[in-house]
Amino acid sequence: MLEQLAKLIEQIMLGLGYVGIALVMFIENVFPPIPSEVVMPLAGFLAGEGKFEFVSVWIAGTLGSVLGAVVLYYIGFWVNHAVLLRFIKRYGRWIGVSTHDIHRALSVFDRYGEVIVFVGRLIPLIRSLISIPAGMHRMHFARFLAFTAGGSAIWSGVLAYAGMLLGQNWRIVVEFLKTYQNFTMATLGVGFVALAAVFVVRRMRPALAEGRVTRSAPLADK
Repeated sequence: MLEQLAKLIEQIMLGLGYVGIALVMFIENVFPPIPSEVVMPLAGFLAGEGKFEFVSVWIAGTLGSVLGAVVLYYIGFWVNHAVLLRFIKRYGRWIGVSTHDIHRALSVFDRYGEVIVFVGRLIPLIRSLISIPAGMHRMHFARFLAFTAGGSAIWSGVLAYAGMLLGQNWRIVVEFLKTYQNFTMATLGVGFVALAAVFVVRRMRPALAEGRVTRSAPLADK
């Protein structure tokens, strides 16, 4: 499956040039079954072979990612939450997205706020779908665009450069990112638990202090 997908992507990129790279990355953002962890390392490998120029590959990949993210942002901005979930429940299997994926993206955004739009561009599992809750929460578009462009530039550049360095072995990136994805999601989970613990302690501190004062009051009277 990976080999067939890689051949198709390579044909599109070689046939359309940098426009093809941007197009595939745009589609990858809107339809997650096309993984960027295949697209950009392959484009980097082709740059190393002299068929593309690296910086242009980087720019094209970033541009395609940002344009795809903007589409998802406006889907979240304009489409009712319930309508979106009904659509995904009925047609999501055709685009590789489930209602669980949507709920997870919404949950991550609620937990970490707008900064997750930047960080999320560096996590394969949520990098595309995080744009939807950003739209639903009416995140300021200029800030969304800046966070998305920054994260997408890092992601596209690192993957393309890895593909160029690895050459024929660029597929190693795909296997590495599976481990990276699991580690990153686990780290986010631990971070959320830590933040929740800090929040609870801060909320309880005034009550505990008041309790100590109340207990010490009779002693003061004596």
